[in-house]
Amino acid sequence: MSTIDSGHYGDGVARRTKRLWTDEEKRSICFQTAAPGVSVAQVARRYAVNANLIFKWLRDPRYAPDPTSVARPAEEARFLPVEIVAETRSTPAAPAAENHIEIELAGGHRMRISGSYDPEALARLIRGLSA
Repeated sequence: MSTIDSGHYGDGVARRTKRLWTDEEKRSICFQTAAPGVSVAQVARRYAVNANLIFKWLRDPRYAPDPTSVARPAEEARFLPVEIVAETRSTPAAPAAENHIEIELAGGHRMRISGSYDPEALARLIRGLSA
């Protein structure tokens, strides 16, 4: 990335600069937006550039990532069964039986899981609910 001074300013005044991105940098930035779970806004913040500029680059066939070169997620998204229960005030429960998990989340929310589950999917769910 290079910059150009867009005008002459006196001492003590910040200079405005226009960044010039090379074609390879534009391709690299656009390719990052194709990763699973990554948004254009996240990539824009990473490079301190307006998201609209990245969308403009993505419309240009010179910079848009080739759909065949983008890695596909290893597995499809899965839904986990979730049960929402009213909170009851009671004495602390005895330790949970085997194959039961109870997780207290921020905001006083509680998640109970029983039976078999996919640990990776559960971790993604917790991260999503905690964000």
